[in-house]
Amino acid sequence: MLGQAIWWGSIALETLLLVRGLQGKLLGRYPFFYAYILFVWLQSLLRFSVYHSRPELYSSVYWITEWLGVLVGCGVVFEVCRVGLAAYPGTARMARNLLAFVFVMAFTKGLVETWNDPHWWSATTAMELERALRTVQSLAIIALVVLSLFYSIPFGRNLRGILLGYGLFVGTSVIQLTFVTNSGSRFYSFWHHVNPGSYFVVLGLWVVHLWCYAPNPKPKTAVRLEEEYQRIAAPTSRRLREGRGYLVKVVRP
Repeated sequence: MLGQAIWWGSIALETLLLVRGLQGKLLGRYPFFYAYILFVWLQSLLRFSVYHSRPELYSSVYWITEWLGVLVGCGVVFEVCRVGLAAYPGTARMARNLLAFVFVMAFTKGLVETWNDPHWWSATTAMELERALRTVQSLAIIALVVLSLFYSIPFGRNLRGILLGYGLFVGTSVIQLTFVTNSGSRFYSFWHHVNPGSYFVVLGLWVVHLWCYAPNPKPKTAVRLEEEYQRIAAPTSRRLREGRGYLVKVVRP
């Protein structure tokens, strides 16, 4: 009964988020975030339908949609970097490129290891692959928070809500995928209710922080972040050009 109430309550909050995003013209400002919310909303309805109509297919549908949700969720991390570092284009570009590289590497490594497993679509291997990407997401969020605190980068109400909520969601997911593995343990039964409840709290945070548009405030003091990026990027670009020139000389007869 409690699980059903949390499930339907989460769907209701997701619906409210989408409606307020449309009314407040937030969809265009945070497209990846609202695309993620729309996906999760459709995912919840699909799982509920399959669970009651074709229960034998529920496990396959669950892991397919869970995997797609992880990939779509990567866009939320990029969204936070894009909006949070909008005033620092060089740093934002470097952060996006680094995130894309790490996500691709983690996905490729996990996919190769999973593909080599004869039981590659089992729940265990799917959990390992999801844990790898969730861990990368959590590290990216922590790095962005540390960066914002160190350089006093101001985040608006909307972005703080997205970052806080998604950080809480990813953190609980990593804990579940890392430590909650024995389905027969008491802790598993306890976490079976805690995890959906935590997601309900996350949705509540998002509804409160994204009820209307609140732009990021401009920094009151000069930030050294972009200056340091330019100081690092200039010699790096020069060395890359020199390396390409040397490579051309070696390749050409």
